[in-house]
Amino acid sequence: MLERGKRDRDLVEFVVIDQLVPAEHLLRKIDAAVDFDRIYEMVDILYSEDNGRPSVDPVVLFKVVLIQHLYGLPSLRRTADEISANICYRWFLGYTLQEETPHFFHGEL
Repeated sequence: MLERGKRDRDLVEFVVIDQLVPAEHLLRKIDAAVDFDRIYEMVDILYSEDNGRPSVDPVVLFKVVLIQHLYGLPSLRRTADEISANICYRWFLGYTLQEETPHFFHGEL
């Protein structure tokens, strides 16, 4: 008997993004081993309290470049596209499934 694949692509589901990332995933291990909050201390003097545009989270910037190098992504544009589509990358960066991921690389490099 031929069984067709499901085509319910517009279903609403409740998920916990943390449960979608495998326990042994490399990014989960890195997240547990590295204190990324230290980055805030290092870059604090570089940001103004009351001038300029809102910044991109410096920890996100660091993690984006880390993802690019770890997974051999050839460009920041490709990295931004991959981050948008990969649940593990989203989890590592702290983005939900509904949030728009950083795309500030497009057209600026």
